[in-house]
Amino acid sequence: ASKLSTLMFQITSVKIKCHICLCMQVLTVSSSVPLRVSAALSTAEESRVKLESLLEKERVLSNTLQQHLQGAQVWADGIGQVLGQLDTLERHMKYLQCLARIEELSDSIQQYLMTNSMWDAVGAIDRMASLDMGLRESGCSHLQAFLRETLRFWHKILKDKLASDFEEVLTQFHWPFISPPTQTLSPPANVQEFNSQLELLVSQLLSLQTSDDLISEKKEIPSRPGQSQTPPLSLPIQIMLLPLSKRFRYHFTGNRQTNNLSKPEWYLTQVLIWMGNSSNFMDEKIQPVLDRAGAKVNARVELCRGLLTLAQEKLAQDAPRLLYDDALFCHLVDEVLQFEKELRGTHSYPRTYPGVLHILLEETVFQKWLSVERKSDGRHLTEIRLLERYRALPCPRAQLSFLALQKELVDDFRIRLTQVMKEESRQPLSPRYCAILNAANYISTVLSDWGDNVFFLQLQQAAVSVGEEILGPLGATETGRLASLEGSLFEALLALLERLRGDMLGRLLDAVMRDVKEKAQPYCKDRWISLPSQNDQATMSLSSSACPMMLCLRDHLLQLQQMLCLPLFQTFWQGLAERLDNFIYEDLILYNHFNEGGVAQLQYDMTRNLFPLFGHYCKRPENFFKHVKEACIILTLKVGPALLLCDMLKQSEEDEGILNHQQPSPESALNELGVYKLAPSDVQILLNLRSAWLKQ
Repeated sequence: ASKLSTLMFQITSVKIKCHICLCMQVLTVSSSVPLRVSAALSTAEESRVKLESLLEKERVLSNTLQQHLQGAQVWADGIGQVLGQLDTLERHMKYLQCLARIEELSDSIQQYLMTNSMWDAVGAIDRMASLDMGLRESGCSHLQAFLRETLRFWHKILKDKLASDFEEVLTQFHWPFISPPTQTLSPPANVQEFNSQLELLVSQLLSLQTSDDLISEKKEIPSRPGQSQTPPLSLPIQIMLLPLSKRFRYHFTGNRQTNNLSKPEWYLTQVLIWMGNSSNFMDEKIQPVLDRAGAKVNARVELCRGLLTLAQEKLAQDAPRLLYDDALFCHLVDEVLQFEKELRGTHSYPRTYPGVLHILLEETVFQKWLSVERKSDGRHLTEIRLLERYRALPCPRAQLSFLALQKELVDDFRIRLTQVMKEESRQPLSPRYCAILNAANYISTVLSDWGDNVFFLQLQQAAVSVGEEILGPLGATETGRLASLEGSLFEALLALLERLRGDMLGRLLDAVMRDVKEKAQPYCKDRWISLPSQNDQATMSLSSSACPMMLCLRDHLLQLQQMLCLPLFQTFWQGLAERLDNFIYEDLILYNHFNEGGVAQLQYDMTRNLFPLFGHYCKRPENFFKHVKEACIILTLKVGPALLLCDMLKQSEEDEGILNHQQPSPESALNELGVYKLAPSDVQILLNLRSAWLKQ
């Protein structure tokens, strides 16, 4: 109010000063203005006087208000102190009420325990736990500590009592199952009574879960990246694990002979055995009780989780101690991978829960793992089996690290193959050369299949986001192709392997064709223009000059069919057929002139001998010898049709550029004869090769 009064006073003063200045200016020129201006000046003077009067009243009112506020502040300060004292008293009252509530609950629990009213005691402890959680946000540290200690005291007494009774009932059911349960283990005589006790105790223990978690300060166990959180183990399962945990620590800690760093399979196998031995009991006895109690947990999975903590703790202790022994470390990794496989497969352990592999992803252990895999890549089937060793890893970054290693190893293997291939290239038909070609083809096929594999497609998406940190710079184009799934993670490797495979296959075809061409020289130089007519021969037989070529082809095909894998051999014989087709067409047919007997002999050699050689590998081998097949069609035409075809081709050549709808095109005429590959100009050349008898 004081500040407001001061501000109003300042504003009013400014306005009055402005009016006074205006009046003085007007007075200076009053002598030269009319009477009405004088009247206006008089009115202005009256206004000035009134304003000064109002200003004085405002000053008085402001001073009065200021004095009033100063007096009220004293009362306000006093009221504030009283309210503060009331708030303190209220907090003290609540504090005492809370203490009284704690004492009341404590007395109730004691009374319930003395009268063996277990359900009432469980309810009282649950209410005390709720009170504990309600005080978390308060600053009463001493009260919180007192309440927590009181809760811990009564919780331990009640838990020990229930746990003792629960263990006695479990003993009646022969728990724990150290060895596989057999039919000789007869159920207790009063099994119905024990079933009722079992259900009652499990339900009561489940009701203690909240207080148990508070006392133990259990937080949800952080799981692997991208997976759901795993809650604490339920209290009944914790108690069931106690005898198994004691046995595990007895055998696999300290100076026991069973605690052997070189034998991780002993404790890993023991955990799996206990899981298997207990599965039926958990499914048939414990799970129905949990369901009726409203606990949304899987009894068998809960037991597996508990047993896994034993293996995880042991593995976390042993793994760093093996970092300087490659052999033992490799053995540990092999056993852990096998354990994880059986855990997820045989025991159907959910993949949303962590197993033991994440222990191997600790930085120093993981780097050691990568190092030994790089050193011992020869143990794997050309680095392909490495996939099975990292497919189950819970972290995409770790998987990408292994992928980078695998690509590096595969590329090293490709380089070794290339080096050995160059040494063997002088003998491309040797088994060693073919083995190298098979290996290159196998890796190429596997990498190509992996490009469409769901696992690698998911890894491809991970590579787009975090891959550059592990795989190196990808580039904008490659990143875009990977993100759109157009490319694959193995494109560069596949291109190199395809080049190696193509080069080796080409060398192999060159070697076979050199041998075939050498054996075919006498056949190509036969006197095709002077062979006897088919009518002059009793029976047709293979040309004697063609026998070496046919035998050479047969031997190479049989030999390479044994040495090459099926896909490679398919590619090989088709490539060989294509080259052979061009060779016979260009070096034999176009090189010679044919009489009727020569044409008949050529057709017989091709259709009854050459084509059937390839008939073992396909149903219509003649389709792979289109030049030769169509050349035989042209050469074996009767004289009349051959002359008509020759005239039509010549006429078509002369009328080239002139549109004639009535005259059929040369291509359509050739198609009617079954000629599709050869061009009209090629057919003219072939017709000229038989010109000697066309003139007859």
